[in-house]
Amino acid sequence: QVQLVESGGGLVQAGGSLRLSCAASGDIVSVNAMGWYRQTPGKQRELVAGVSSGGKTDYTDSVKGRFTISRDNAKNTVYLQMNSLTPDDTAVYYCNARYGVHGSSWGQGTQVTVSS
Repeated sequence: QVQLVESGGGLVQAGGSLRLSCAASGDIVSVNAMGWYRQTPGKQRELVAGVSSGGKTDYTDSVKGRFTISRDNAKNTVYLQMNSLTPDDTAVYYCNARYGVHGSSWGQGTQVTVSS
């Protein structure tokens, strides 16, 4: 199994920046893709950004050009740099790791609040 611990959330004004971190432990060698999701009350969890084991990245349209996902395999950590934040980015952000054939692990979530 893979365990994930997130950090870096908080309160920021619109236009500001935050960087989220997600440290993975456990069966690291089996990890394939990693990603960041977010969820607001009453809505489904949505994929914000993902990165494959080969470094290929993907973003949801609303964050393209503002958010950057990166992966440091030496530190078993994935980051989400979020710039030009808007109140619409307010959500709980979750880290996810896909491993093995069907494995999936989630972090505990970190709150990001953007004030107008």
